[in-house]
Amino acid sequence: MLADADRSVGSNGTSRPYANGKSHQRSSVSGATNGTSKSVATLNGSSKERASGTYFGHDREEVTRILIQALSDMGYHAAAQSVSQESGFELESPMVAAFRNAILEGNWTEAEQLLSGATISGNQSTENGNGLVLANGADRQLMRFWIRQQKFLELLEQRETGRALVVLRTELTPLYQDTHKLHFLSSLLMCQKTEDLKSKAEWDGAYGKSRQILLSQLSKCISPSVMLPEHRLAILLQQIKVNQIGGCLWHSNAASPSLYADHVCDRRKFPTETVIELDEHEDQVWQVAFSHDGTKLASCGRAKQVIIWDVPSFEPIHYLKDHDDGVGKVAWSWNDSMLVTCCQDRHARLWDVATGACLRKLERCQEPVTSCVWAPDDQSFITGALDKSHGLVQWSISGEKMYDWNSPHRVEDLAISPDGHWLVASDGGTQIHVYDFNTRELAYQMDLQVRLTSISISQNSRHLLVNHNNGVAQLIDLFAREPVNSYTGFTSENFMIRSTFGGANESFVMSGSEGKYIPSKDCFATNCCNRRCHQHLA
Repeated sequence: MLADADRSVGSNGTSRPYANGKSHQRSSVSGATNGTSKSVATLNGSSKERASGTYFGHDREEVTRILIQALSDMGYHAAAQSVSQESGFELESPMVAAFRNAILEGNWTEAEQLLSGATISGNQSTENGNGLVLANGADRQLMRFWIRQQKFLELLEQRETGRALVVLRTELTPLYQDTHKLHFLSSLLMCQKTEDLKSKAEWDGAYGKSRQILLSQLSKCISPSVMLPEHRLAILLQQIKVNQIGGCLWHSNAASPSLYADHVCDRRKFPTETVIELDEHEDQVWQVAFSHDGTKLASCGRAKQVIIWDVPSFEPIHYLKDHDDGVGKVAWSWNDSMLVTCCQDRHARLWDVATGACLRKLERCQEPVTSCVWAPDDQSFITGALDKSHGLVQWSISGEKMYDWNSPHRVEDLAISPDGHWLVASDGGTQIHVYDFNTRELAYQMDLQVRLTSISISQNSRHLLVNHNNGVAQLIDLFAREPVNSYTGFTSENFMIRSTFGGANESFVMSGSEGKYIPSKDCFATNCCNRRCHQHLA
């Protein structure tokens, strides 16, 4: 595959497949705007005198150019042209348009010539430049490498292996010192079919989206003063929404906020009152879990049974009584048709949710079965047990053992990321063990220096929430391998207390407590990376 630095998924968080415009008929100067496929030549210059001053404290030129780009993105090309003519501001210079067209049309020689004549933003000697301005810190050599890499791949696609080899030896190799990457590109020469090339390189060809992706990648290295970042208004509006959601203390609405008014949620709609008590259990309740579709609830505990409830009537549907000891955890299959129960009698059992029948009773472990998660394929699941040699095992729904990690640690709790990448186990002590589920190899482990009681992973598969027995819940970035936030205020002394993500777009961390129920408000919406504040609500 291409190196991570060489792969783009659309700049500034957008998933748009093209970058700052699509090419059409070749011309030395094009007025195509960032993110549009329609040529608007009048956007690149006007004889009208430009208005001066600011727009409510904002730079008038910046606001106008962003509006022109947004109008063009939405397909209002005539309106974009009219705004450009009326304001006297152009979206981008002729040189920027020429660079864009050179990339989108595969004119690599012209693209490199324009790149060579570019100046660096803030450089005083700009009079010798050609109008293309690179951002501070931009690596011109790396930009050349990206261009030549695209050239190399397109030659391979055209089955011009000889010319591609020359490009690799004389143009790419002198620019890049990463031998692993160069060896990977060399291996592409062995691809016998175009389909093999595209699959191995994760590249869709000259007439796919690859050139637009290349332009998007290059645009991040060009000063925004001459080439606006893609879909800039949309990004700014999204930032406003995220900021308002973060400041909404009682946020409980998963719908995207309106731009017409400042966002605020009604406190009365926030869940703060008990509406029903389920009293069918005869002893302690250890876990409750809703099905993925929200139509059922499973509860388990010391009384050696699991109850499946209908939602929203909360009437019992099934009593799963075939257990010889307390049941500590349950796990719903992704399609909610099956349920795994983890029992202290050292067995895990697979149940049919529709009939309440026990489908499989897995082989007995040496120690109690403590946890279970379903694999993304929904045809297998992973159980955790307090067994030090066979505590982590993957089973098929037919009851066959598919893989035994032979882990040297106990497993008290398990979590798997929604994307199927991470499998995380807590060992009943102070450590978490993070596995790459695809390779089944241990990626890393962390000693948190305190007894752990539960773990869960966010829906974006980025963050791990770890509950401590000292009244602290900690948020860990699975990729950065470091804590990013912590939450305090609940009591955890004598019982197993869990924390989890909750609320609209997982905007809360919910913690149980021996003395009270505490939802912890944290200022993040769909992006859990920038966490700034949290407040405890008694």
